Amino acid sequence: MTVAAVVLAAGGGTRFGGPEHKLLAEFRGRPLVWWALAAAAAARLSEVAVIVGAVDLGVAVPEGVTVIENPDWASGQASSLQAAVSWATGRHHEAVVVGLGDQPLVPSAAWTAVAAAASPVAVATFDGQRRPPVRLARSVWSLLPTAGDEGARVLMKRRPDLVCEVACEGQPADIDNEEDLSRWS
Repeated sequence: MTVAAVVLAAGGGTRFGGPEHKLLAEFRGRPLVWWALAAAAAARLSEVAVIVGAVDLGVAVPEGVTVIENPDWASGQASSLQAAVSWATGRHHEAVVVGLGDQPLVPSAAWTAVAAAASPVAVATFDGQRRPPVRLARSVWSLLPTAGDEGARVLMKRRPDLVCEVACEGQPADIDNEEDLSRWS
C-alpha cells in the first residue's frame, strides 16, 4: 500500500504580521515551511507533496517534493485538502498523511508513526492533544469537507469510530505570528 505525505501550505498567513509571508520567514536558519517539508520527506513515505497557493515557496521546497497549486486557496483549508486528495487519487495512493507547513517542530517520527496506523483515520497526539499530522485512508476521502476553513477535524468529529490516536514525541506548535516565531526559534 502506498502512503503519501502532504504538507498544506497554501494559506495567506494573515495573522503573522511580519514583512514577509510567514512560511518564508527565517526559522533556525531556513524558511519556516522547509522544516515541515524536510520532516515529511525524512519519513520516507511513497511521495511528498506540498499544496501552495498564496505565495510562491520557491527555494523553500526541497528537491523531490511535488508542488501542487491550489487556485482556490482563499476559500479555506478544505480546498487544499481536496487538492491533496485529487493528487493522491491520480497517483493511486491508498492513504495520505497530512501536516501543516507552519508546524516546524513536528519530527519525521510522528509522520512515520501516523502513516503506519491501520485505522482509516489516525491522528498524532502530543501530550494527549490531537494535532497534525493526520493519516486519511482512501476509504474516507469522500467524507472530507469540500468547502470551508476546516479539514480532517470535521471528519473526526462526525465519525469518531474511524479514528485512532497515535502518541508521538515532538512539539506540535504552529507559528501564527511573529511572537510565535521568536518563541520557538
